[in-house]
Amino acid sequence: MSDGSHLPVLLDEAIAALAIRPEGTYVDATYGRGGHSARILAALGPAGRLIAVDRDPDAARGADTLAGRDPRFTFRRAWFSQLPAVLAELAPAGVDGALFDLGTSSPQIDDATRGFSLRFDGPLDMRMDPSCGETAAAFLARASVRELTEVIRDYGEERFAQSIATAIAAAREGGAIERTGQLRRVVGEAVGPFTRGDWRQDPATRTFQALRIFVNRELSEVGSALPAMLPFLHVGARLAVIAFHSLEDRIVKRFFQKAALPYAGDPRAARLPIRTAALPPALLTRVGRAVKPSAAEVARNPRARSAILRVAERTAAPLPADWPQGYVTTGFA
Repeated sequence: MSDGSHLPVLLDEAIAALAIRPEGTYVDATYGRGGHSARILAALGPAGRLIAVDRDPDAARGADTLAGRDPRFTFRRAWFSQLPAVLAELAPAGVDGALFDLGTSSPQIDDATRGFSLRFDGPLDMRMDPSCGETAAAFLARASVRELTEVIRDYGEERFAQSIATAIAAAREGGAIERTGQLRRVVGEAVGPFTRGDWRQDPATRTFQALRIFVNRELSEVGSALPAMLPFLHVGARLAVIAFHSLEDRIVKRFFQKAALPYAGDPRAARLPIRTAALPPALLTRVGRAVKPSAAEVARNPRARSAILRVAERTAAPLPADWPQGYVTTGFA
């Protein structure tokens, strides 16, 4: 079921966090190469169901093969933002748990034609769904220095963002930057090899991360998907999220914190002339502390080193009438 070259991260911890009931209905929101899905299916009984989603065409091909063999499994190729439509079709009565693994898969990274990795020279694409959207090369060709600086600074947390943006703008005057090797050289020359204090990290790492996040709208997709899941979670259903960098994890952490407060932490509730104890109960209860991979897992799979798992459980509290629009528009997501 899973690709032999991809090791699912925090596999045991994620499956335990879902507290799977054999007859339940579950969602794997990031099928990838099927590692988590395989373990969920192994824990389900004949009446259980698993709905998996992924926007990557390679993931879809593998999932379609599994769907033909296991009637408990259904797959849809979709973005996070399309999850409500998928679940309204396939699980209108709700689900008993959902797992989001926000990392890229090893086959995606190791395929030079996808353009995710700076270790291989390939076309500068970076789209998780190559059928739509703007490639990284197209963005580099049309973006202003200011836009480049903001993307590299905000999504890559890169302190040399302006220098890198200026170097990219200068380099493209001599021809389009269309390959990963070109971009790596440009960034390396702009940053220099010994400026970070960590010689193990390539100078272009943060720029590549920033472009991937931007091209795939990763942060906005996560930020909209988490609140959109709540209407489909049964009471007691678990929501488990594995993040791989601080920007994603910050969104997850903040969402769980706010949803674990009365009225989902809506600041409008603070102005109501009633005691906090009289407010409706929180929508989620956080389960345990954040979980990181063990030293043994990191030794087996170095790509797991930055992973962090957070888990929350749906309470019996009713959703606000304007959920999730009210949650998003109050600006505290």
